Amino acid sequence: MSSVTAPDLTALARSLDGAGEVREAGPEDVVDGVPAAVVARPTSVAAVSALLRTATGQGLVTVARGAGTALAWGCPPERVDLLLDTRGLDRLVEHEAGDLVVVAEAGLALRDLQAQVGRAGQELVADVPRERLEGGSTVGGALATGVSGVRRLQRLALRDLVLGTTVVLADGTIASSGGKVVKNVAGYDLAKLMTGAYGTLGVIVRAAFRLHPMRPARAYVLSTGPLAEVAERARAVVASQLAPAAVEIDRPAGSDEATLAVLLEGTDDAVAARAADAAALVGGAVGEEPAWWARLPGGEVLAKATATLTGVAGLLAAARAAEQAHAAGVALRGSAAGVLHAGITAPDAAALASVVAGLRAAAPSPGEGTVTVLSVPAALREGLDVWGPVGGLELMRAVKQRLDPGRHLAPGRFVGGI
Repeated sequence: MSSVTAPDLTALARSLDGAGEVREAGPEDVVDGVPAAVVARPTSVAAVSALLRTATGQGLVTVARGAGTALAWGCPPERVDLLLDTRGLDRLVEHEAGDLVVVAEAGLALRDLQAQVGRAGQELVADVPRERLEGGSTVGGALATGVSGVRRLQRLALRDLVLGTTVVLADGTIASSGGKVVKNVAGYDLAKLMTGAYGTLGVIVRAAFRLHPMRPARAYVLSTGPLAEVAERARAVVASQLAPAAVEIDRPAGSDEATLAVLLEGTDDAVAARAADAAALVGGAVGEEPAWWARLPGGEVLAKATATLTGVAGLLAAARAAEQAHAAGVALRGSAAGVLHAGITAPDAAALASVVAGLRAAAPSPGEGTVTVLSVPAALREGLDVWGPVGGLELMRAVKQRLDPGRHLAPGRFVGGI
C-alpha cells in the first residue's frame, strides 16, 4: 500500500462531477473505533467509479458505509482515509413483478425496498436482524455483511437470492455479473464473492434479487423446556412434513431452558391445520410472535455460531457450560437449522476468549460449524481470535490480491487481515 497522504478534497470533489458531495469527516464518522478523514456521498455508479479511481490514485484507503448498522462488525480497518457513504445510491432501478425480480441500488434501505415491492404483494426475504432493519440497513450493507435471517430454512440466505450484482473495484473498474431473471445464472459467483466480504474486494453499487409472493397467513407455535429437549423438538419439526417457514430457538443467558418458536406460512386453513399439528409434535401451543423474534441477543459481544442440525444441541450445552466455568453470560438465539447468534457478557478478555473457545469446541471444524465474533469492545479484544479456523484462507488472499492488489479497500476488516 502507498504511504499515508492527506486526502485532496478538491480532487475528490472534482471527480464526482456534480454527482454527489465531499466533506471533512466529523466525530460521528468512525468505523469500529477508527476515525475517517473524509466522507464522500456519490449519487451515481459513474461517480463511485471516478471517486475510487481518484482515491486510489492518491493512495487512500476507502471504506464503504451504508446506514452504519454493522460498522462494528468484523475487525477494525487499518485506517479510513475516505468513508464512502452509499446512501446517495438509493433508487429502486426496476421491479419486474411478473418475473418476481427487483433491481436496487446499494444505498436503498431494505425497509423502503420492502415497502415498494410489497405493494405488488411481494417481498425480498432478507430478514436482517430487526435492530438493523429499523436502523435503515441498506441493500449493500446487508450483502457486505452476509446476513442470514429467520426464514432461510425454506428460502435460503440473502446471498442465494442474488441474481446479479454491479460492483466498483478499487481502481474504478465497474464490474457486473449475473442477470435480472431467475433463469440467468451466468456470473453468479461474483455476487457470492462480494457477499460477506465486508467491502474488502469491491464496493457493491447495485444488485438484482429474486422475490417471493407474500403468503397471506402465518401462525407461531411456541414450546419451552430443557435445552436438550428443545433441541430435539426442533430437529423433529425441521425433519417433519410440516414445511415450517422458520424454526427458531431462544436460550436466555443463565437459563437451563430454551424456547422453541415455529413459524408456519400459507393460506388460512392450511396454516391453522399445520400449526395444530406442530403444536402436538413439540408439546407446545399456538401463540403470538415472541418479542425476541428476528432480534439479536443482548450482550457486550456479538458472535455468529453455525452448526449442523444435530450440532445445535451441543452449542446450547456449550453456552451453559461456558457460563458456569467463566462467570459469563451467553444468550443464544437463532435457527434450529444451525445459524445462531450469541450475545456474550464476560468479566474480562481472558474469560471471553475461553467462552469463545468453548463454543468453538462444540463446532469443531469449518465443515461442522464455526464461531465468528462479529463485534467486541476494544477492551475485550486482546488475545481474541475473532474469526477462528477458516478454510481456504490462501485462496481468499489470492482473490484480494487480484481484485485489490494495493489493499485500498477496507484492509484488515476481513479474515486473515484481508
